[in-house]
Amino acid sequence: MASSLHHSSWVMLALLVAFAVFHSGGASLRAWGVARLGERVWRLLFAGVSIPSAVVVIGYFLAHRYDGVRLWNLQDQPWIVPLVWTGTAISFLFLYPATYNLLEIPAVLKPQVRLYASGIIRISRHPQAVGQILWCATHLLWIGSSFMVAACVGLIGHHLFAIWNGDRRLANRFGDAFAELKASTSVIPFKAVLDGRQTLVPGEFLRPAQVGIAIAVGGFWWAHHWIGTGATAFSRSALAHWLG
Repeated sequence: MASSLHHSSWVMLALLVAFAVFHSGGASLRAWGVARLGERVWRLLFAGVSIPSAVVVIGYFLAHRYDGVRLWNLQDQPWIVPLVWTGTAISFLFLYPATYNLLEIPAVLKPQVRLYASGIIRISRHPQAVGQILWCATHLLWIGSSFMVAACVGLIGHHLFAIWNGDRRLANRFGDAFAELKASTSVIPFKAVLDGRQTLVPGEFLRPAQVGIAIAVGGFWWAHHWIGTGATAFSRSALAHWLG
């Protein structure tokens, strides 16, 4: 059993590497693809590869999140649930910021690359990386398994690469305009604000997309028990099948 559980951590890392290649690699090839296929076709091709690979990663994670060695178990502590849910809710606000135009994802509207300088970008220039690190911290604290450690290493590693790759692509595309944005923002949350390079504007955070995220967090809260129970049952069934 130990070797099988250890194996699942390596599978998770391999799936995350594959997703990183599809997602970040596809983003790096955007200019090349758009020049040959057009914005809409390239976005549909990118989404057609990236989204299914993300679904596979999420499904495997849910089924194996308690695999490996249980390093700690804090789930009986009275403070753990509110801490994890509060941290996770905040992470979603960073992971799915209001800078998205959802109609561009399925190419209903023509996808565009643009610079954002308002709202959550004033807090961090790379909100998705911040959200992913916070999500990993809360779920690692809750689950406490060696598999979760491996998943967090892969997820955070990908987002650290995405910080470098994203800045590189925007610098190549926008030149001095991005250099100006970079000078007035920070990757570390609130660093530019504390340095006096940035000022928060509360009204910029009152957007419909943020309301949608809040509703989604509430939906996850309501459905989390059934999601976890179903994934655990699937994991045990699959493990029993693999071990014969």
